[in-house]
Amino acid sequence: MKGGAVAACAFDAYGTLLDLSSAVAPHAAALGPSAEPLLALWRRKQLEYTWLRTLMGQHADFETITRDALAYALEALGLTDVTVSASAQDLAPRLADAFRRLSSFPGAAPALTALRASGVRTVVVSNGNPDMLRDAFDSAGLSPLLDRVLSVQSLGLYKPSPRVYAMAAEALAIEPARIVFVSGNAWDAAGAANAGLRAVLIDPRGAPAERLPAAPAATIRSLEELPALVLGE
Repeated sequence: MKGGAVAACAFDAYGTLLDLSSAVAPHAAALGPSAEPLLALWRRKQLEYTWLRTLMGQHADFETITRDALAYALEALGLTDVTVSASAQDLAPRLADAFRRLSSFPGAAPALTALRASGVRTVVVSNGNPDMLRDAFDSAGLSPLLDRVLSVQSLGLYKPSPRVYAMAAEALAIEPARIVFVSGNAWDAAGAANAGLRAVLIDPRGAPAERLPAAPAATIRSLEELPALVLGE
């Protein structure tokens, strides 16, 4: 990868290493055709609330935001209505905890293993609460493959603030230009690039490029492609 030797890879958590569809998949039978729309709206409102609260200067921890976004999505889709089956209504508490029990994407463990074997340090920089992240990475079996898991909670603000991405360089005592930041979210990759990291976007669908001030240095289709890109193989 252009730009000199890579000392560390910093990863987004949700939607990059951790598969968000696994939050809803166990409850697909109860949710029926609402399962996919629920996940999409839940995630969209979750992100919107992080951005809006940061702009408003009204911080709330990520678990609170996740539950607020879920409450909105359930109501918007009519899943709190009395006409909805009891099994669907009873899902709310279990869905609220689902971000603690996520599965990883198939390529996550092999990519992390290959990077660490080549001496590249692996860290996570995430909006999630520290305890949420610990539980999720333990559940996904990825904790032993990560050197650090960094949460924005201590900052009191969310991505894409440049201060968030600076956490990786500060924690590892490595200049930002030697850190590759990997995300499955285009806005997140742009935020990392804006902060001086070498951003890599995972885009399996070939979406149009975002019209933002900074752009990823590279785009790949899956985590399986990452080690070769980073290590220059």
